[in-house]
Amino acid sequence: MKNKTLTPILTLGAFGLLLGAASIPAQAVDPGYHLVRKISLEGDGGWDYLTVDSTNRRIYVSRSTHVNVVDADTGKTIGDIPGLNGVHGIAVDDKAGRGFISCGRSNSVTVFDLKTLAKIQEVPVGEGPDAIIFDPATERIFTFNGQGNSFTAIEARTGKVLGTVPVGGRPEFAVADGKGHLYNNLEDKGAVVAIDSRKLTVGQPWPLGAESPSGMAMDVKNHRLFSVCDGDKMVVLNSETGAVVATPAIGGGPDASAYDDKEKLVFSPNGEDGTLTVIREVSPDKYEAVSTVATQAGARTMALDAKTHHVFLMTATQLPADPAAPAGGRRRRAYEPGSFTLLELAP
Repeated sequence: MKNKTLTPILTLGAFGLLLGAASIPAQAVDPGYHLVRKISLEGDGGWDYLTVDSTNRRIYVSRSTHVNVVDADTGKTIGDIPGLNGVHGIAVDDKAGRGFISCGRSNSVTVFDLKTLAKIQEVPVGEGPDAIIFDPATERIFTFNGQGNSFTAIEARTGKVLGTVPVGGRPEFAVADGKGHLYNNLEDKGAVVAIDSRKLTVGQPWPLGAESPSGMAMDVKNHRLFSVCDGDKMVVLNSETGAVVATPAIGGGPDASAYDDKEKLVFSPNGEDGTLTVIREVSPDKYEAVSTVATQAGARTMALDAKTHHVFLMTATQLPADPAAPAGGRRRRAYEPGSFTLLELAP
């Protein structure tokens, strides 16, 4: 039996209460991210970036000399791309059916077929390619070359190199707005540069007021960039003006970031602390940390599955430092064999 339609009657007092409630800003709600699965990965070698291809339901994990390919739904390893040299990142162009791997030690990009995972070609780029992204506005691949202080633009469909351009500092991660603009963190300058992806030109650096920016994400609609930095700080930048609009606190040792445009959430994986900071975008200029989720020490890079809103982080069990190693300088990390794990967190 259907309910009869009732005409609401509001007293003046009740109407005033409703108006008052409407004027109170909504409190940022904790989405409740938690660990739902640990996925063991095959093979040895360290890691850097990981990429989720939400359309084809695949996760690509860099492993120094090879790339693990994992089914995003089942968690099963479905392939491996071997014979690589110093893998940093993976980018995909679903339209062209091609994937691209930045190989830092060989100063090249390995192009592979998304269906078969077979290698197609090797493309020479600038010195020490690190971060790599696909720009949908130009259908180009961009590598950001850490040793060369430059970026290289590649035509995705053909693998043709269109140019290598200095950026004025050591580039870290970058994002594309889909409208012909790229934004790149300069790690040694504590700044961000804007790049015209069509003209291959670089703008003047925008200072962040923080050190060693690494991971970056973007709210394209509201023109906001999110750079995770040393000092337990995320810097939110206006991508149209370069102005800093907020500096929410995060944990220590981040190396990636992600933005969920549906849920208005920004993520920072904190490798030193073994946590994931979840920040809600209350407005384009206001951000509130809503939760700090326990992950695992070393989980500093991440990728977001846009379909499920799940977060994936990579880590392994680090072995104690060798007491015989010389003091000072940068020591290569060593990890327990067989401990490489993909962590899956869900709301």
